[in-house]
Amino acid sequence: MRLRQLSHSIILRILLLGLGIVVVGTTARYFILSQFLREDLDKVVASQQQALASYVARDVDSKLVERRDLLQRLAASLPRQLLGQPRQLRAWLQERHELHPLFNQGLLLVDPRGAILADFPERPLQARINLADREYVQAALAGEASLGRPAPDWLDREPVLPMAAPVRDEQGRVQAALVGLTPLATPGFLNLLLQSRIGRSGGFLLISPRDRVFVAATEPDLVLKPTPPAGVNPLHDRAMAGYRGTGITVNAKGVEEAVAIVSVPSAEWFVVARLPTAEAFEPVTRVQQYILRNSVVVSLVFLVLASLGLAHVFRPLRRTAEHADRMTRGECPLEPLPVLRNDEVGHLTAAFNRLLRKLSESQAALAQAAHHDALTGLPNRMLLADRLSQARVLAQRKGSRIALLFLDLDGFKPINDSLGHEAGDEVLRLVAGRLSGCVRASDTLARVGGDEFVILMGDLDSQAEQAAARVAAKCIEALAEPFPVQDQSCRLGVSIGIALGDGESAANTLLLQADQAMYRAKESGRGRYVIATT
Repeated sequence: MRLRQLSHSIILRILLLGLGIVVVGTTARYFILSQFLREDLDKVVASQQQALASYVARDVDSKLVERRDLLQRLAASLPRQLLGQPRQLRAWLQERHELHPLFNQGLLLVDPRGAILADFPERPLQARINLADREYVQAALAGEASLGRPAPDWLDREPVLPMAAPVRDEQGRVQAALVGLTPLATPGFLNLLLQSRIGRSGGFLLISPRDRVFVAATEPDLVLKPTPPAGVNPLHDRAMAGYRGTGITVNAKGVEEAVAIVSVPSAEWFVVARLPTAEAFEPVTRVQQYILRNSVVVSLVFLVLASLGLAHVFRPLRRTAEHADRMTRGECPLEPLPVLRNDEVGHLTAAFNRLLRKLSESQAALAQAAHHDALTGLPNRMLLADRLSQARVLAQRKGSRIALLFLDLDGFKPINDSLGHEAGDEVLRLVAGRLSGCVRASDTLARVGGDEFVILMGDLDSQAEQAAARVAAKCIEALAEPFPVQDQSCRLGVSIGIALGDGESAANTLLLQADQAMYRAKESGRGRYVIATT
C-alpha cells in the first residue's frame, strides 16, 4: 500500500516534472548545439568539397585541353600529299603516336565519307568501320575541333573518349578529320578522379550533361552509365540545368550527401565531389553522444538529491496527494488541484495548476502546428494526406470521384530573389488568399512545398473532370492579377496538373500523376492546366 501511495505521490510527480525539465533542457541543448555545429561544419565541408572538385575539374580540363591542342597541331602539320598514300600516312601517324603518346587507343584519319584512310595502331577490323555517323567526326569535317561522347570502343569495348580535328588544305578547305582515341582509364588522364576518394566512402563523378552519362566515377560500376532521370535527385537536376556550387542532396540510392559541383569548361562537363553526410558530420554525432552521456549522469544526480529534499519538504501534502491520486485513477475529472494552504505548498499547487493549463495550451498549439503551414495557415502535407484518405473512403462508399490539382507558381523565384524572402513570404500569403476563394468549402487547399500548392476535391460526380478544370481555370485567372508587394506590382502565373481518381486510386499515385501533369503544363508554355491521362 505504501509503495502504491508513493507511486502516486506529488513528490514523484514533481520529480518526474523536474526530470522532464532536465530532459527538455538536454534535448534543447542537444538540438541547438548540434544545429550550431552542423552549420559551422557544413560551411567547412562545403569549402573543402568545392576546393577538391575545383582541383579535379582543373586537372581534367588541362588533360582535355592538352589533347585537343595536340590533335589540332597534328592535323595542321599533316602533309597533305600523304592523304592518298595509306602506308606512308600510317607511318606518319605511328611516328606522331610514338612522339606524343596521349591517344593510347590510337590515331585515325577519316575521309569526308567517314571511311578510315589510315590508323595506328593498325587494327584490321577497324578499316571496315564507317564513322560518318559520329557527331565528333561530322563536326570536324564541318571545320570545328570536337569532343565526342564517351563510349565503349567499337572493337574491344574498352571505354574511350574520342576527339576529332579538321585537316585542311592550303586554301582552308577541310580534306579529312584526324581522330584521337583515349581510354578513360589510361594512366595520367582521369586517374586522379577514378582513384581518389573523399574520406572513407566519398568520391568524384564526371558528368556530361549533353550526353546525360557518367563519363567517369570513383565507383567503377557507374562509368558510362546514364544519369538519373529527372526528379530522382533534385540537386542533380539543377546541376544538369547549369547550377554550380554546393549543397546537400539525397542520391539515387537514398544516401544523403554533401556535394560540390564545378564545371570543366573545355568539355561542358562538370565534376561532382560527394561525401555522405553521415561521415561528413561525424564530429556532430560524437558531440551528441557526449551530451547524452553527460545528461544521464546529471539526471541521476538530480533524482537522488531532489528525492531526498522533496520527501522532507512535502510531508503535509496528504490530502492534495489523495485528490491527485483520484484524478490519475479516473475517479474525478482532470482538473486543477485544490490549494489547501497559502504557503509554499499552496503556491506550488497553484503553480502546478498553471503548468497544467500551459501544457494543455501547448498541446493544442502543437496539434495546430503539426497539421497547418506556419506561413499561410493552410493545411500542410500531413493534413492533406489525412483528408485524401477520408476522401477515398467516402468515394468508395458512394462511388464518387476525386480530383487532385497540383499547382506550381510560375515566376515566383525572381520575386523572391529580387525583393527578398519577406516579400516572397507576403506573396505566398496573398496567393493562398486568392486560391482559397477559388475552392469550395468542402475542398482542401494545402501548401506542400515552397511555391507548391495542392487542391483536393472530393465527392465529385461523373462531371469531375469539368469541375476540376473550372477550378483550375479560376485559379489561373485569380493569380493573373498583379500582386502589390513593397510598392511594386508583381506578376505571377501558375501551372496546374490535374489527376482524377476514385476510391480505389492510391494516394501516392494521384499525387505523382498530378505532379507529372503539372510539369507537362510547364513544358507546354506555363500558365495553364493539364489533365493527367490514365
